[in-house]
Amino acid sequence: MKRSESRILTTHVGSLVRPKELVEVLQKKPDGQPFGDSERALLARHVAEAVRTQAECGIDVPSDGEYSKTGFSQYITDRLTGFEFRTDLPGRGGGTARSRDRKRFADAYREIEGSSQSAPTSTGQPQLQMVHTVCTGPITYRGQAAVQNDIANFKAALQGQRFEEAFIPAVAPGTIELQRANHFYKTEEEFLYAIADAMKTEYRTIVDAGFILQIDDPRMVTEYDSTDPAPTPEEYRRFATMRIEALNHALAGLPEDRVRYHMCWGSWHGPHTTDAPLEVVAPVILGIKAGAFSLEAANPRHEHEYHVWEKIKFPAGKVLIPGVIAHTTNCVEHPELVAERIARYAKLVGRENVIAGVDCGFAQGLATARVHPSIMWEKFRMLAEGARLATRWLWS
Repeated sequence: MKRSESRILTTHVGSLVRPKELVEVLQKKPDGQPFGDSERALLARHVAEAVRTQAECGIDVPSDGEYSKTGFSQYITDRLTGFEFRTDLPGRGGGTARSRDRKRFADAYREIEGSSQSAPTSTGQPQLQMVHTVCTGPITYRGQAAVQNDIANFKAALQGQRFEEAFIPAVAPGTIELQRANHFYKTEEEFLYAIADAMKTEYRTIVDAGFILQIDDPRMVTEYDSTDPAPTPEEYRRFATMRIEALNHALAGLPEDRVRYHMCWGSWHGPHTTDAPLEVVAPVILGIKAGAFSLEAANPRHEHEYHVWEKIKFPAGKVLIPGVIAHTTNCVEHPELVAERIARYAKLVGRENVIAGVDCGFAQGLATARVHPSIMWEKFRMLAEGARLATRWLWS
């Protein structure tokens, strides 16, 4: 994994706002079915355009935009057996529906939700939104062709471009488990580890192809907000530890410096008053066998939490990827503010151990656009400009 040895590098979280014609294709595609020839060509063209635009904006470590996926985690029903869309079996429940924040600000949420910026991270298929995704059979990996197609498109798009390296996201076993009800395995732990065993294939394939693997795991902390009353720090640690052990099981044998872990407090636009404190979360996630940690740091509910690293020693040899621009606002950050945010972390963990990032993806679901694409790309430009300014400050 590249480090900021002579300048501050830039990256993001992976998911970009999908072009309209790609959304239309993905909405019609049945799970488990490959793209047709014309659809593959369309996807490859848009991935190439996304990579070119990332280069023009000054991103050093890009992704493919996750353009082939219906969402950061929803895509997994396309790649794992054992799951069905059912109306006659109960879903897992919990999640945002049980959020303490939503209960506290119920009237406000009714007003702010429903737009494309604040919509749930759904597949974009209205006929499926009330249908539960449940496990009804043995879980195995069937996504070999899909992940290889992603890799081929991304490699082709990277040709002729100058990047430090590139990454491909994949969802964590714990987030998959916590978003789907188990109606097959005897215990939740058995269910969790069946998912972990299956996901080994995707994780290994991404790393073997020469890419950085990013693990996306928002449910690691949004479940804290969904527990009523709020869990104690000890209760939360017990909950999180089992999911981390399962993730480490899935990552076994992969070099830590080829893995980075992304965690966020959920990407919906809302007050977020009941989010888990980073000081509770940080000691737990540092047990993950990853070489870098991508964390929300720019949104106003969590920006102050850089102070956590004054109390908790960031592990030697690891990289911190703080979000220094936010996906939660249409306001484009000034590069001087971006540089100031970068400098805070550089002073705490060392300039070479900081890569400037984004709080979260700009499109967690297929039909979700947290900001307009033109704003997204301008934010990336300011991210790069801020990183150049921070470089002058830190290497002067």
